[in-house]
Amino acid sequence: MNTYQQKLDAFGRLLTIMDELREQCPWDRKQTLLSLRNLTIEETYELADAILDGDLPGIKEEIGDLMLHMTFYARIASEQNAFDIADALHAICDKLIARHPHIYGDVKVKDDDEVKQNWEQLKLREGKKSLLEGVPNSLPAMVKAFRMQEKTKQVGFEWENTDQVWAKVEEELGELHDNIRNKAPQQDIEEEFGDVLFSLVNYARFIGVDPETALERVNRKFKSRFEYIEKQAPRPLIEMTLAEMDVLWEEAKGKGTKQ
Repeated sequence: MNTYQQKLDAFGRLLTIMDELREQCPWDRKQTLLSLRNLTIEETYELADAILDGDLPGIKEEIGDLMLHMTFYARIASEQNAFDIADALHAICDKLIARHPHIYGDVKVKDDDEVKQNWEQLKLREGKKSLLEGVPNSLPAMVKAFRMQEKTKQVGFEWENTDQVWAKVEEELGELHDNIRNKAPQQDIEEEFGDVLFSLVNYARFIGVDPETALERVNRKFKSRFEYIEKQAPRPLIEMTLAEMDVLWEEAKGKGTKQ
């Protein structure tokens, strides 16, 4: 592993290269904070994929790509005399120290839940108007639901046990079925369907499951098994019956095509 100084040197090397690219490369000179936004989102999802795959070389590569983006944003901001990378790093260091009084102060905590509770209360004291203010609007809906539930838990807005949460899931399913059976307006059905998903996300949280990761694993499993059907099909799928395709689906399951 690299020494502390080697790590600092590597970061300094990246800053130097970023300066050179910004000054000499036509593409890099053209970039703005806004033009980089979608590229950063793409790099973030590539990191998320590598993590899900357990791909350590891939994780290393994607960390580097994201570090490049962070230095890029800071370089552009420094050109506008707004801030530079040192300002951003000092700001996060100051925030971490302020929000960890159990490490850098005399506050005592008994577990990680208490740490999270203190974190949210400290954010409110810093000027946040709502616990949910820090949840980005552009987060994927399932991730957003999970994060909001985690945050409101910190002030006791939480079911007492898993059975209560499952009862809520069943209640929401019943309301959805009633709306469908009674031919309610599509908007009402959509709302009830959303309630079902939200309650399932909450149940997943109670049983220690990350719903976004769970769904993505199922997506990958479905993709792998359907691609097996496509490869093994004796004729175009459109000409096959569901029963014939299901035979191949069961074959795919037996071969363990999960990834």
